[in-house]
Amino acid sequence: MAEKKAPAAGWPVVQGDFHVGSAESPVAVITMGSHLDEQAICNAGAAICGSCKTENLGLEKIIANIISNPNIRYVLTCGTEVKGHLSGQSFIALHANGVDGGKIVNSKGAIPFIENLTTDHIKRFQEQVEVIDIMESEDVGAISAKLKELIDKDPGAFAEGPVIVELSDDSGGGVETGEVASMSPEVALIHARMKTIQMMVTDIGYRNKFAAGVYGGKVEGLMIGLIVSFVIIGFILGGF
Repeated sequence: MAEKKAPAAGWPVVQGDFHVGSAESPVAVITMGSHLDEQAICNAGAAICGSCKTENLGLEKIIANIISNPNIRYVLTCGTEVKGHLSGQSFIALHANGVDGGKIVNSKGAIPFIENLTTDHIKRFQEQVEVIDIMESEDVGAISAKLKELIDKDPGAFAEGPVIVELSDDSGGGVETGEVASMSPEVALIHARMKTIQMMVTDIGYRNKFAAGVYGGKVEGLMIGLIVSFVIIGFILGGF
């Protein structure tokens, strides 16, 4: 029998729109933009099953609940994609590529910024689970069959213990703690837009510096050319 570990006390540590099954199950199921029979999926063996509408706070909540339960080794993505937010594509991109400057690498979502997870949290998520993608499938029978297939492959609990993430509106990122405070979607949207503006301002600053350097180089080159020209003309006139 696969080895199991105790999840964090009170797991799931972050509340949301989902149903909970056995905390010892190795599979979490995300139905993305679809509202399926989540209880039936949990009854089929899932540790937790719920939807995910946003590519920022929604993903953070899912990851917080995953890494606080080392028994979860697979994440099964199914259901329909969320238009605009593309939370499914963003979730898969986050697992595969991580983040750069807080932005999910290769995400096509509208505001794919991760504010409350550190690099260590994301690395733990990437190492702990394998993502199994059957997106666009809403057939509960097919989802349950894939779920049971993954349960049969259960590798046992992740080697390290549970990690608890605090989700807050602080820009300092997530920290390990015993308490959880959720950031509202409105605050997450504001933070994401501020991050976008900050990146744009930084980029403009770099462009201005480059342009100033090029302009300065042109002026300096022109002055050197004039001086050399005057020296040559002086030599020529002096020769006469």
